[in-house]
Amino acid sequence: MEKIIFFGLVIPIMGYVLYLGGMAIMNGFNAKEANRAEKEEVEEKAKTTISADNSSLSDELAKLNSLRESGVLTQEEFEKAKNKLLNT
Repeated sequence: MEKIIFFGLVIPIMGYVLYLGGMAIMNGFNAKEANRAEKEEVEEKAKTTISADNSSLSDELAKLNSLRESGVLTQEEFEKAKNKLLNT
């Protein structure tokens, strides 16, 4: 009688608990992988944005420098505009 209770109740309950534990572990691994992929995507977008901002900033500085060299801007105006670009 005791063996019937043991094999009929305890073994299936233990199997179910192990199943739930395995599923929780697999869900954790899947979430970790999803977070890693999302983080890499965000970092890639940030690198692209930073490089675009840097090229835009360098283009603006080159334009200012050419205006200064051609005499359109004075050295003081050039410095003011440069500081404004670099501080924003």
